[in-house]
Amino acid sequence: MEVIRSALVPYPASDMFDIIERAEHYPAFLPWCSEATILSRDESSVEAILGVAWRGVRFKFRTRNPKRRPEWLAVKLAEGPFRRFEGEWHLRALAPCACKIEFALGYEFDSLLVRSAAGVVFDRITGTFVDAFIARAEALFGPAAKGIASTPAGPGPLVGPAI
Repeated sequence: MEVIRSALVPYPASDMFDIIERAEHYPAFLPWCSEATILSRDESSVEAILGVAWRGVRFKFRTRNPKRRPEWLAVKLAEGPFRRFEGEWHLRALAPCACKIEFALGYEFDSLLVRSAAGVVFDRITGTFVDAFIARAEALFGPAAKGIASTPAGPGPLVGPAI
């Protein structure tokens, strides 16, 4: 599965980067995230374990994510039920209080059994990632200007409102 999304947002790139990079806060605003533990963090990378629990599907995975604040964070699988799991967040400042977010993620579950059990749920989750982070920014910093929202930027499922 490939997911590609982008959005123009009225928030600084550094603020959006911090929301994305601080996985320990994901359970507070991502309803599918049952747990998030930071294993290590420094200037150039962050490693975390995330738990997924949504509509009867449960699993955990660990990522090691190189980063360059505030413009880039890669997502790389270290351990979990995926054959492939890799992505990138790009944040480009457009003005002091505005940026463009680009998110791309490619993944494939390890087995057909896992794919059939978790695939539909995870497809929905990843398809609404950008919307969820924008909603978190709105909750923390105030609502976005009308008409600024995430849009598909290439192949990938069209999705409804954020989860």
